[in-house]
Amino acid sequence: MQPSQDDLAELIDVVDLRSRLKALTVASDGDGSDSKIRSAVLSMLKTEVKSSRAAVQKKLDEDGGGLLCASRLSCIQDELIRVIYDFAVQHVYRVKNPSAAERMSVAAVGGYGRGTLAPGSDIDLLFILPYKQTPWGEQVVEYILYMLWDLGFKVGHATRNIDECIRLARSDMTIRTAILEARYIWGDKPLFEEMATRFDTEVVSGTSSEFIAAKLQERDERHRRQGTSRYLVEPNIKEGKGGLRDLNTLFWIAKYHYRVDRQADLVKKGVLTRSEYARFAKSEDFLWAVRCHLHFLTGRPEERLAFEFQREIAIRLSYTQHPGMRDVERFMKHYFLVAKDVGDLTRIICAALEEEHVKEPRGKGISGMMRRLRSGRMSSVAKPVKGGPGFVVENNRLNVTTDTIFKTDPANILRVFQLADKHDYNMHPQLTRLIRHSLKLIDSDLKNDPEANRLFLSVLTSRNKPEKTLRKMNETGVLGRFVPDFGKVVAMMQFSMYHHYTVDEHLIRSIGVLSEIERGNSGEDHPLSTELILTLQNRKVLYVAMFLHDIAKGRPEDHSIAGAKVARKICPRFGLKEAETETVAWLIEHHLDMSTIAQSRDLNDRKTITDFANTVQSLERLKLLLILTVADIRAVGPGVFNGWKGQLLRTLFYATEPHLSGGHSKMSHNQTIELAKQDLVAKLDHWSQKDRNAYLKRHYPAYWLRTEPERLLTHAELLHKADKDKKRLAFEVIPRAFEGVTEPNIMAPDHPRLLSIIAGACFSTGANIVDAQIDTTTDGFALDTIFIGRELPDNVDEHRRGERITQLIHKTLRGEERLPEPVSRKNAMKGRVKAFKVATEILVNNSLSNDYTVLEITGLDRPGLLYDLTRSIATLNLNIGSAHISTFGEKVVDVFYVTDLTGQKISNIGRQEIIRERLAAAVGGHVELDPAAPVSRKVHRQAS
Repeated sequence: MQPSQDDLAELIDVVDLRSRLKALTVASDGDGSDSKIRSAVLSMLKTEVKSSRAAVQKKLDEDGGGLLCASRLSCIQDELIRVIYDFAVQHVYRVKNPSAAERMSVAAVGGYGRGTLAPGSDIDLLFILPYKQTPWGEQVVEYILYMLWDLGFKVGHATRNIDECIRLARSDMTIRTAILEARYIWGDKPLFEEMATRFDTEVVSGTSSEFIAAKLQERDERHRRQGTSRYLVEPNIKEGKGGLRDLNTLFWIAKYHYRVDRQADLVKKGVLTRSEYARFAKSEDFLWAVRCHLHFLTGRPEERLAFEFQREIAIRLSYTQHPGMRDVERFMKHYFLVAKDVGDLTRIICAALEEEHVKEPRGKGISGMMRRLRSGRMSSVAKPVKGGPGFVVENNRLNVTTDTIFKTDPANILRVFQLADKHDYNMHPQLTRLIRHSLKLIDSDLKNDPEANRLFLSVLTSRNKPEKTLRKMNETGVLGRFVPDFGKVVAMMQFSMYHHYTVDEHLIRSIGVLSEIERGNSGEDHPLSTELILTLQNRKVLYVAMFLHDIAKGRPEDHSIAGAKVARKICPRFGLKEAETETVAWLIEHHLDMSTIAQSRDLNDRKTITDFANTVQSLERLKLLLILTVADIRAVGPGVFNGWKGQLLRTLFYATEPHLSGGHSKMSHNQTIELAKQDLVAKLDHWSQKDRNAYLKRHYPAYWLRTEPERLLTHAELLHKADKDKKRLAFEVIPRAFEGVTEPNIMAPDHPRLLSIIAGACFSTGANIVDAQIDTTTDGFALDTIFIGRELPDNVDEHRRGERITQLIHKTLRGEERLPEPVSRKNAMKGRVKAFKVATEILVNNSLSNDYTVLEITGLDRPGLLYDLTRSIATLNLNIGSAHISTFGEKVVDVFYVTDLTGQKISNIGRQEIIRERLAAAVGGHVELDPAAPVSRKVHRQAS
């Protein structure tokens, strides 16, 4: 899409610019070689660049045309290069009688050669010479390049004669691609035309298979670097899957193979239909609009659509908020739908190519094209598919015998995928296209057809590779049409750093994770899930619940409750019985419960476990919920599930299991405490009887009830050694590789600020606390067990890291070192976090525990937040019994189990209000060290 002459004239007045530049040389008889004249030329051009780019940005804001913006920038760049070239030739390096060698053609290559430029794009130029370089040619090229560099452009350039261009294009695929897109800008036009003609006859002719193979291999490698999914929530517009580079690759292939100069010519060649070409043009225009806005917004060639830019671009593109979906989420949904269209176009064009090049058996999608194109292998005979009348398989690719197969029996649209899953067939591109053109056959009759639903459920609960088949169903549009509620979340993103993929991609990936667990292919990550999934009475309900668990995202109401309603509506259609439907609905409604309780509640508090058991009610549900939780977290994105989360979930499972299996201990607290003491004493036979008896008296009853046997032994040895060495401070660091944490155990004289000092030391050393257990001995010592996220692979290195942290705690407690004040206030937040708003919420709850008041703090995460919160809690004269820290991207949920200094819950309403006010201020970065300050501020507000 080229701008009109009138449009271009509004952006840059070339005639006037040339006139003003010429005027600079009048006094020197047309000689512009003087350095002062060059400075004046540069200044004039800088002004022109600035004003013309501002005009382009203004037009982009007005008309929103992305491709038009890129073309305008390219046209302006063309005019600047022409002006600089002419000034160099006519006023700086003038030649009265140029020889045959003193000719030159300037060509644009790369993206610039396509006539498109983003505001921050490189300017790629090819200076074409007739023979070898001459001093005149060298000077002119140097003048042009230095002028462009001084104007602030990043210029890629090459100077070659025609023979060199042809020779290098034959041997180097990057150079061949650049010359393929070469476009004449200025200079000697016959020279450019000669190169183009020779390139076409000597390089392109007869080499399309080689070129296509190389380009598709490049594309696959690029996708591996950028991330193989086109549904990453911070996509790379240029290089990512479904981005501009994919469209470029398609056009390179089309131009090279079909010898076309414009995308529109692919319609004439029969490669694309008119509607498919319209999608191509629309996708390209949208991606260019986003890219140009991104470059203008950041002032640099930024290609990653990071969170901090998404909202501003959504506003610039005039997206508005709808119920349940923010403006930025609507914009990103459009982006992912465009990325999906780009994927569709890739398959369509490659299908057309494969009409001419037979596919090799078991070739993996388009990425196997290189082998296929080179093989030239003859096609094997198409064979009927057993159990699928009307379907044939050829070279492991499923196809149909007639284009009317879906009209005759619409259930065949679902049968296609069931056969592909059952036999591990690939889909023939012609079949994929036919399915896409038959989507209108998926009507209410088909959706309610028992056979169609049986086929769908067979795919969903397959023991083969259901993720692969479901993704193909989604890419063809079948999944969203057959399950309309799923169609609503296709390409939907959630504007948060926690979620890595769109909702539909997350749901499909979660089925893949579930299938891996069932096949035992998830390694050592989920030993309990792998063991339990084989004992389930009904695996079908697990797969259906997994598929539907986030299906109500983007609605005004809570997605768990809304999702349960969807399940009750849709499960009978899938053929589930009433009891199965209720189990699925319950799992969806409670799918976040186990993760929330495991990560933010004290699992050693009996009420936590009994309340959870009362919610779950059966051992079968507990198994289902654990497996669903593990798969859900793992499918969120790489690195989200870790050993520590796995350990917390296992702990919650094992603690709850006896309550639901009838094997829960009926022993009294005193009996439980006595048993714990006896087990410990049996392991301390190397102590004296006197030491053993004395040690058992050092702990309060609560300690014996909630501390694990292994940790009881660690604490006993730590305190015993400290007594022998007559130390009042002692530390023991235990790396736990499987859980993904390192555990410093700290013994110190008790005082309210101890956890605050520990949190400050961890903050200063960059350690991330994920959990903490705090106990006090009867003789006035605190025994704190801290769990910090593991960073180093080797246990020895991790142990050394833990010791560095405990050394800082030791020095701080002894007064030898002061902890630094946190510098991370609101104005120092990292860029990505700045893009988000998380409402601060402080909950003070006395019903979650029999012995503690539970403080739950939700807010925007930042470094030093835990340090600030623990300092505030200490100032409020509260004792912390345990702390549980959870982060969900930019959002943090910190939970503290606290009592007052007498060991009682906080029941006074006025004091609860003070706690809320003080902790809300700490989340915002203001730590008040005066205990009376919140009260005085409150009184002041009432007085005013």
